[in-house]
Amino acid sequence: MTHPYNNPVHSLGRDGGPRRPFRWPALLTADGRGMTYGGDYNPDQWPESVWDEDVRLMTEAGVNTVSVGIFSWAKLEIREGEFDFAWLDRIIDKLGRAGIAVDLATATASAPMWLYEKHPEVLPKDIDGVVINPGSRQSWRATSPIFRDYALSLCRRLAQRYGDNPYVTAWHVNNEYGWNNRFDYSDDAMRAFQRWCERRYGTIDAVNDAWGTAFWSQQVRAFEEIRPPRHMGDDAMVNPAQQLDFERFSSDALKDFFTAERDAVEAICPDKPCTTNFMISTDQCAMDYADWSDEVDFVSNDHYFTPGESHLDELLCSDSLVDALSLRKPWYLMEHSTSAVQWKPVNTRKRSGELVRDALAHVAMGADAVNFFQWRQSRSGAETFHSAMLPHAGEDTQVFRDVCELGKLLRKLGDAKVSGSELQESRVAIVFDADSEWACESRTLPTTKLSHWHDVRTWYRAFLDSGTPADVVPLRADWSGYAVVVLPSVLVCSPADSKRLERFVADGGTVIVGFASGVVDERYQVGLGGYPAQLSDLLGIRAEEFNIVGTVPGEPETVRLSNGASSRLWQTVVRSLSASAKTLVTYEGAEAAEWELDGMAAITSNRVGKGRAYYIGCDMDRPDIVRLLRGELSPLLPGGGVDSRIMHTTRIGGDARFDFYINRSRDAVDLRLARGEILLDYRVEPVGTEESADSGRRYSLLRNGVVVTRCVIE
Repeated sequence: MTHPYNNPVHSLGRDGGPRRPFRWPALLTADGRGMTYGGDYNPDQWPESVWDEDVRLMTEAGVNTVSVGIFSWAKLEIREGEFDFAWLDRIIDKLGRAGIAVDLATATASAPMWLYEKHPEVLPKDIDGVVINPGSRQSWRATSPIFRDYALSLCRRLAQRYGDNPYVTAWHVNNEYGWNNRFDYSDDAMRAFQRWCERRYGTIDAVNDAWGTAFWSQQVRAFEEIRPPRHMGDDAMVNPAQQLDFERFSSDALKDFFTAERDAVEAICPDKPCTTNFMISTDQCAMDYADWSDEVDFVSNDHYFTPGESHLDELLCSDSLVDALSLRKPWYLMEHSTSAVQWKPVNTRKRSGELVRDALAHVAMGADAVNFFQWRQSRSGAETFHSAMLPHAGEDTQVFRDVCELGKLLRKLGDAKVSGSELQESRVAIVFDADSEWACESRTLPTTKLSHWHDVRTWYRAFLDSGTPADVVPLRADWSGYAVVVLPSVLVCSPADSKRLERFVADGGTVIVGFASGVVDERYQVGLGGYPAQLSDLLGIRAEEFNIVGTVPGEPETVRLSNGASSRLWQTVVRSLSASAKTLVTYEGAEAAEWELDGMAAITSNRVGKGRAYYIGCDMDRPDIVRLLRGELSPLLPGGGVDSRIMHTTRIGGDARFDFYINRSRDAVDLRLARGEILLDYRVEPVGTEESADSGRRYSLLRNGVVVTRCVIE
């Protein structure tokens, strides 16, 4: 079934190249539409005697889609060339007859033990050259031609058998690429890295120039001499340019494996969309997902909550990037948890209301599919204590009751045609860049405490606190629809990106450049003439050094600013400003004097063409960024709007506008609604009984409260 809001037109992807058309998996409903709801289902890990009960309870919960077969290779190919598809036939038929669509996996994420026994050479090696043994998952080399042959053979067998099955509506290719094999230092990987370098640079002289190999006598005279950055000693410092290229190569190598699997399936089954689940959260960046997003028919993501006070905000920040990667088309939440996970040192459970609130927050950020890992909680194995939709304690549990309630709410949103609508852009874009995140991990920087992703999250939360939700977008994004672009420690900035920023500002845009941004180019080389050389013309400043503070005995640990803020890590030593630039905030006080910074520019502004560029030359905590946004940068923010303790997003579809209001705080918050039909109210209490002509209806959003309204667009 072709989904009614699929887009057959190719969009532009990375560097203006082609991107696969948007294709969304249909549900087994009359029109194929609705909110997708379900999770990973592993029937092969359970006796068939429970399958009918699973289907009954899925129906009760409102489940309409499950992912099947993700880690089932050993059950499908019992011995080399000996296949058993009968069990998979039976469960797909049971699910389909109950109206539950199947997102069928290629089952290649983990290989069977017989393959490892026969071909131990497919196992990856760690940075020390030690073989990574089987027993967990993804114990294979992306660059192994032997493993690729076996994996693609299985992909073809599955596509041949289930390509025409009406209950299979999408292909789930592999699973969480790079979870356990992101880096491989084997000889297969070495040879692939050499070929990658040759394609990227063309000549060996270009490699030497890019990597600065004259330092420490690292010159190579042929591509065959190139090595991965293997272990060089406990205190050794790796060439940062070589390391960054190896990060890029590793992402590309796994992407190449994905596209090979996808193409093997698609050659036999071209009419069903393919995806693979990304792992985007502000605590990880395994792949260059901006690059990968061009290769999937629909973007899908696995997101697990960060415990503590940042729980909801981190979710919203991560989702914002996912929505940008999907180019505002609906995206698929492939995995999240009903409650606690089992892989952190301390695994906190979700509080009352958070299961439903989190799921609806993903929808508010553009998701048309809400899925959990997993349906039935495992009785044994490494994920035994990972929460699930149907917990160990069974259906008479609060978790399962919440799962059922969520199913009803999602059905209501689907019936109202929220599915297919697209998230409305903000006027502010915060840039995330995989290269910069990877580059910040280098041990050769002025400090090892940089985290680009965490700085993105801090700025995102500060804008929320200021009442202006921002979007998180990849560096390559089109900024033309934004008024403000923020670069939080975007360490890597190429000359081409610098020119893009200059054009954006000259045409009337505003850019906010954070500390540590533009320090190196795409080759990890520093520009000469003063920091940040890549952006000095845009910013109108010239800095000579970076002042790094911290827990050094006898030295000040912070530096105060003239606006009352404090810097706890990094201060840029700005010695001169251009005629067009001006100082907005300086360093001041005894600590600044001790570090010889007193009176020096900390935050500057520069007029360029019709726009303006701001430089934030030091790190600041979230409250201090909020102070800045409400003070020196307040002209950039619109007035009015809802209480900043409420996250407000809007999705537009057809002739309707859907507004989501989510309580960000732990206390009840007052919400006034002047217009719109209430589609959904969760953990909400009305205040009063009458509607005021000027302020509308009043409600109290309790902790984890959510309101969704619909308004016809005239």
